Amino acid sequence: MTDPRLDEIDVRRLIATYADGVTRRDWTGLQDLFEPDAALELDLVDRGLRRFEGPEDILGFIGGAVARFDFFEFVALNVLVTVPADGDADTARIRTFMCEIRHHGPDDPDAGTWSTAYGLYQDTAVRSDGAWRFADRRYRSLARTGDPGVVLPFPDLPAVP
Repeated sequence: MTDPRLDEIDVRRLIATYADGVTRRDWTGLQDLFEPDAALELDLVDRGLRRFEGPEDILGFIGGAVARFDFFEFVALNVLVTVPADGDADTARIRTFMCEIRHHGPDDPDAGTWSTAYGLYQDTAVRSDGAWRFADRRYRSLARTGDPGVVLPFPDLPAVP
């Protein structure tokens, strides 16, 4: 039997490890954080919905998106974990409010400017081979600074993920 309190610490570490790896642009190291059949659904709200499947596809997209910034930091602002989820000790639901602090590099149309993106990840993580990994990630934009900045409709969320 597992201890849900220790599982929550491990799941929070998964989020922290992801934030650290994206900030350091460690695309190879981040692959271990995803199940082989993991999926990412990306909803930028005003730009359409996209879906990526598998660690290579997911991280290839993220790496390409981050490449235009000469400074990039991923910050997990608030993390709420439900474990066990759905009565399964090896499944966790995670809600993470986050922001990206970015400086646009010389090859970007907005070169030399700063921007911040705010968003929400709603994740399902599973324990396999003794480690927690992302199985399903859903990202939704909440707001972006820049010219022009945008505040997007806030989603209706349950009290717990």
